[in-house]
Amino acid sequence: MRFRAKIVDLACLNHFSRVINTIAKLAKTCTLRLTVNKLYFILSDRVANGGVSMWCELCQGNFFDEFQMEGVAADNNEIYLELMPDNLSRALKTAQSAKAVKIKLTNKYSPCLKVAVELPSLSRSSRIVTHDIPVKVIPRRLWSDFKEPSVPDFEVSIYLPLLKTMKSIVERMKNLSNCIVIEANLSGEMNLKIETDVVSVTTHFKDLGNPPWASEDECQSSARGRDLQSMAEARIDIKKLQQLLAGQQVNPTKALCNIISKRIVHFILLHEDVSLQYFIPALA
Repeated sequence: MRFRAKIVDLACLNHFSRVINTIAKLAKTCTLRLTVNKLYFILSDRVANGGVSMWCELCQGNFFDEFQMEGVAADNNEIYLELMPDNLSRALKTAQSAKAVKIKLTNKYSPCLKVAVELPSLSRSSRIVTHDIPVKVIPRRLWSDFKEPSVPDFEVSIYLPLLKTMKSIVERMKNLSNCIVIEANLSGEMNLKIETDVVSVTTHFKDLGNPPWASEDECQSSARGRDLQSMAEARIDIKKLQQLLAGQQVNPTKALCNIISKRIVHFILLHEDVSLQYFIPALA
């Protein structure tokens, strides 16, 4: 089992760094799945037990100048590692003006991702700062726990308003309640609501648009034939939503959410070369 990769392009490095910062804000520990073409960051808290789950996918060719890996076996050419993304995020902070960054899976005393940052220097010799990030190799028998979550059979799918706008609204609402109701319909309308014994606050968004699959996709039976004005709603933990919005360092080209009433809100943030799915279960 071997893995080594190198980033030389500074724009790619900064972009990768922003993606890792976002993930570090969403998960204390996560699983890094390495394949020949892609990297996946996976958080699979059981949604059924009230945990959030995350699936972030990156095409390695858009970030790395060199990328070599040999998985556990020829027929299973993949590697699964458990790590704390914050450690990786901190290591990359030292690389903001680096000439190159090399990442390598090593196993001197215990498995580590060795991040070697080559910094520009005035003399001929370059300065290299290395960080050893402890990882846990996940055995093959547990891989099935980290499958891509299936897109639930949602009732409403809607494009989100500007995430910055949404973030500032949610931050203000957070002081009033621990939970927030997200409701939306197939006419491009979405409301964010706080309801307590003392106060009731609603922010309305109009003309957001609904993704084409909301009406065309045969498999989304609950969205088909649905009254366009009828709202699907879910009450979720406001801190979990704020975490998602506050963590966004990568400005998505498309952001949308799918709602299954009283069960789950599924967020999808798409960037040219990164996609992030985030599932927040509804509160009873």
